[in-house]
Amino acid sequence: MSQPTIESILQENRTFAPSAEFSAQAAVKSFDEYKALYDRAAADPVAFWEALAKTELHWFKPWTQALDWSNPPFAKWFVNGKTNLSYNCLDRHLESQGDKPAIIWEGEPGDSVTLTYRELHQQVCQFANVLKKMGVQKGDRVGIYMPMIPEAAVAMLACARIGAVHGVVFGGFSAEALRDRLVDAAAKVVITADGGWRKDAIVPLKPAVDAAIANGQTQVTTVIVAKRTAQEVTMVEGRDHWWHDLAATVNSDCPAAELDAEDNLFVLYTSGSTGKPKGVVHTTGGYNLYAHMTCKWIFDLQANDVFWCTADVGWITGHSYVVYGPLSNGATSVMYEGAPRPSNPGAFWDVIDKHKVSIFYTAPTAIRAFIKMGDDHPKSRDLSSLRLLGTVGEPINPEAWMWYHTVIGKERCPIVDTWWQTETGGIMITPLPGAIPTKPGSATLPFPGILADVVDMDGNSVPANEGGYLAVRHPWPGMMRTVYGDDDRFRKTYWEHIAPVDGKYLYFAGDGARRDEDGYFWVMGRVDDVINVAGHRLGTMEIESALVSHPAVAEAAVVGKPDDLKGEEIVAFVTLEGTYTASDELMKELKKHVVGEIGAIARPGEIRFADALPKTRSGKIMRRLLRALAAGQEVSGDTSTLEDMSVLEKLRG
Repeated sequence: MSQPTIESILQENRTFAPSAEFSAQAAVKSFDEYKALYDRAAADPVAFWEALAKTELHWFKPWTQALDWSNPPFAKWFVNGKTNLSYNCLDRHLESQGDKPAIIWEGEPGDSVTLTYRELHQQVCQFANVLKKMGVQKGDRVGIYMPMIPEAAVAMLACARIGAVHGVVFGGFSAEALRDRLVDAAAKVVITADGGWRKDAIVPLKPAVDAAIANGQTQVTTVIVAKRTAQEVTMVEGRDHWWHDLAATVNSDCPAAELDAEDNLFVLYTSGSTGKPKGVVHTTGGYNLYAHMTCKWIFDLQANDVFWCTADVGWITGHSYVVYGPLSNGATSVMYEGAPRPSNPGAFWDVIDKHKVSIFYTAPTAIRAFIKMGDDHPKSRDLSSLRLLGTVGEPINPEAWMWYHTVIGKERCPIVDTWWQTETGGIMITPLPGAIPTKPGSATLPFPGILADVVDMDGNSVPANEGGYLAVRHPWPGMMRTVYGDDDRFRKTYWEHIAPVDGKYLYFAGDGARRDEDGYFWVMGRVDDVINVAGHRLGTMEIESALVSHPAVAEAAVVGKPDDLKGEEIVAFVTLEGTYTASDELMKELKKHVVGEIGAIARPGEIRFADALPKTRSGKIMRRLLRALAAGQEVSGDTSTLEDMSVLEKLRG
């Protein structure tokens, strides 16, 4: 490789070892123990995962082949094995801990509900029967568009119980974004709520569902509505049904279906660098094992832990570490509906104090927001129940890591800084908290069974401290199986960037990284055009498409600009149709338009009007130049392919 993928400017030499007390009670107790475990897994990954599958999960019928990799990049794990994720999360725990809290839910207004494993099992079985009564069969796609309430987890587990494929859409997405996902998945049922609470306001959800399916593009024939906020909503007779009314018509006896390990579990849409969102497909057995093992070892789950991952179930983090990973392990998982807000900046610390949370897993974006709010909020609450902290969504800057370590962890809680993606199903690079010394800003080392590397375009490992492409050399059970309905896109997006080595495919994550002299991974960000805003990966093309759909906009290019709070801020460069002129009013209107088309998380922080955009002679917009301009940096690198240098000069001016 002629030059590093991304220049690394971060120099961080501090190291923090786990305390002897923490290591003594941990599942993996020392670095030597981790190394032995990792080396054994690397020598024979298939045997490693097969042994864990036998001991950690319930199977109705054993598999005939642990891994079928005969048609790469399409993997099959635990071929012909029969299992059920809902059974592994619920039924198998009933005898030993049926009265243990499974979900502790806290509503933003302060209401709370605790569901034991027995109670959650009863609700899941009941709702599974509701779905069957509504005609949902194995393989049918079910859209879930809900606030963070217990019914969201119940709906997911009920789908898994009967073999329906759920597609959870983040409740902050607009009606148009919801519609696109329902159309792509050909969903026939949508589960929603009247609304949810967020930042002291009701977020209306049912009206967005009505708008999404109004034009007849979707195949939705049934809408099930949970009552949360009790505001008036329109109910269409024959199509719309209240959750509680349907639940009253069925019993709670619903045996878990014996599903094939490779049966589709869910489709979760993530942004790509083209306009159409990618439907990431995860299957039953391999995903269950991977979410289970990563949750067990990385968060060092103990019998009495209260585990809180702050993610919404609309994202993969909520799937793996709010619902499936903790419950498969028989742990207690916290769900919180709201967010820190002006009326209560210390909302998160209140939840930890009230419910005695022992494991806290949140995003660097949130941590930076907490720092901005000041230390008084966490210091005025009792956070002594915490014993382990985690971060997810993007690399954490060392300053935020140190604040988290000292102010929240009181210098006694290990921090697991985790790197992974929607596509990987679970955490890939991470400390095991009792075994691996941490470095602020580094995700440290691969999880056992993950053969991660930093490589050049030919698939060769690059030297220590040289930037390259973050890649994985061997299949793992939690890996995505394909892009829904588009095998070709799956192959091209993830497996054809880097040349196969000795005929073996490498999974390319889309991130640049380096490994230091200790083998620790330092993730340096995306190498494509996806923008990471507050831990959410947003495709530039989706935002650009939304802008161009406004009559005033002729062309748009969107890039990310470094932001201390959100990681990146969206900057849009826009050229206008001839009859329109640039103004503050138009800028506000365009921002509002993007929110309406995609959702608030995609609102551009800045819109710059331009006469033209910098393009190559073949017509490709040179986003690299726009990124430099947005960040206020000097434009460097090759500009020989730029069609019109004066365009760049005008944008600079």
